[in-house]
Amino acid sequence: METQVTDSPAAERLRLTEIFLSVQGESRSVGWPTVFVRLTGCPLRCQYCDTAYAFHGGQWWEIDDILAEVAQHGVRHVCVTGGEPLAQKRCLLLLQKLCDAGYEVSLETSGALDISGVDPRVSRVVDLKTPGSKEMARNRLENIPLLTPRDQVKFVICDRADYDWARAMLAEHRLAERCEVLFSPSHGQVRPHELAEWILADKLPVRYQLQLHKVLWGDTPGR
Repeated sequence: METQVTDSPAAERLRLTEIFLSVQGESRSVGWPTVFVRLTGCPLRCQYCDTAYAFHGGQWWEIDDILAEVAQHGVRHVCVTGGEPLAQKRCLLLLQKLCDAGYEVSLETSGALDISGVDPRVSRVVDLKTPGSKEMARNRLENIPLLTPRDQVKFVICDRADYDWARAMLAEHRLAERCEVLFSPSHGQVRPHELAEWILADKLPVRYQLQLHKVLWGDTPGR
């Protein structure tokens, strides 16, 4: 993070926690070398959150400096994450500029904020919060009709009740007809094979996923 800036009156700035190169551990682009741009701040407090260190602090960066740092890593995929990246309005400009620069861009968002302003070239990975997250009431269901085949919906499953809720949402909103749907076991709360067996028993049209980065590096931040 060599191009950090300090406070200045510049308009095109974002508060960042970190920028790092890793292997994408989730979503459709799992396994690809990816630059992660982690913005600071989140209005939610999910009980399983593994990036609480991004709630506060961070440094102000000029958006053009973020692009320069991303370019230093020399890979095609970029993931803008948080925290909740859409909590900073200028995130939309960053996403646009990354797309303009030719990157394959994904956005990881809680689904609590409006996704309509996101550049259509971005793959939006929308996390619909289950009851077990303790933030289900924050789901912005108005986002669901905006989803396209380029997007993805993720459910983090904490227990069987979460699974049943997610299965009902899948059917009620016909999510699999809108976009790819991802089911993940909450780390340390559901045994991975249990969730796989539930999905197979119900023959759900969803993609099962584990967090590959945790398989490789455990809970190490910035990996």
